[in-house]
Amino acid sequence: MRTLKVKHALLKSMAVAGFTAISALSTAAMAADVNLYTTREPKLIQPLLDEFTKDTGVNVNTVFVKDGLIERVKAEGEKSPADVLMTVDIGNLLDLVEAGITQPIQSKVLDDTIPANLRGADHHWYSLSLRDRVAYVAADLDVSAITYEALADPKWKGKVCIRSGQHPYNTALIAAMIAHNGAEATEDWLRNVKNNLGRKAAGGDRDVARDILGGICDIGIANAYYVGRMKNAEPGTDARKWGDAIKVVRPTFASADSKGTHVNISGAAVAKHAPNKDNAVKLLEYLVSPKAQGLYANANYEYPIRDGVKLDPVVASFGPLVVDPLPLAEIAKHRKQASELVDKVGFNN
Repeated sequence: MRTLKVKHALLKSMAVAGFTAISALSTAAMAADVNLYTTREPKLIQPLLDEFTKDTGVNVNTVFVKDGLIERVKAEGEKSPADVLMTVDIGNLLDLVEAGITQPIQSKVLDDTIPANLRGADHHWYSLSLRDRVAYVAADLDVSAITYEALADPKWKGKVCIRSGQHPYNTALIAAMIAHNGAEATEDWLRNVKNNLGRKAAGGDRDVARDILGGICDIGIANAYYVGRMKNAEPGTDARKWGDAIKVVRPTFASADSKGTHVNISGAAVAKHAPNKDNAVKLLEYLVSPKAQGLYANANYEYPIRDGVKLDPVVASFGPLVVDPLPLAEIAKHRKQASELVDKVGFNN
């Protein structure tokens, strides 16, 4: 009997030791991971994540969530494996914060690198790259400067192309117009831009370049990084032809005291219940490092968030980017009103 008790105690001891060892291994494995939930196509950011793993030894587990990111994280609750939540558009990023699924973090690296108007004052969200909303202009047109307000000028009658006014890129621009000029003036501006459209507000940003090449319009509003993709495409492809048909002019707001171009962002936040919070912060800090910002600039053609980063030659040819100093959070306040104005004037009809 004593022998059996001793054997039982020994087995129990070995089981406990084994469980402890397994737990230690699991903890060690977890310590080398960070879980990224992103609405961005993984292939666009994979080069950055691969370099992060190579440099830090931390493995990035990427979950692409095309739609319903907030609903998914809420449904997972406190057991959610999400560490970092990444998206594009300031409105989408602030929606994560307002949904209560993010947490504030303290990082001197992020605060010192990212301008105050491009990060949350509450430390909940951070911009990682910029997407300037620019004018695509027919290459043979004598236009070297323009304001966003000028797109409502009757001289552009039937010559303007743009995607849906309800697309987040455009509602953000319209929201910025409201912040600068007020709702009444913005409504008038929207009506006049609609009157200047050469075709229905639809399609995507690259379609603006396509339709300029096709003679449907002379000018349009779209994101600059698409031009990097088009002008770097293989010669002879449709994309290259579209890119060669246009030049980029960075508009400013006529009424603003400090002249600058409207930008939207790609950005991220740390999830509220992040199991690997330290690695989450480490990943965000890495994404604003000179190396990662160089990848943003030269692989994705997005404008880097930090100064001194070498740009792709095509993007560099657009000239210096002076960012509208209006805080992104202030722009986001007017998103709903901007959307309502789009419907009110029948912009997409």
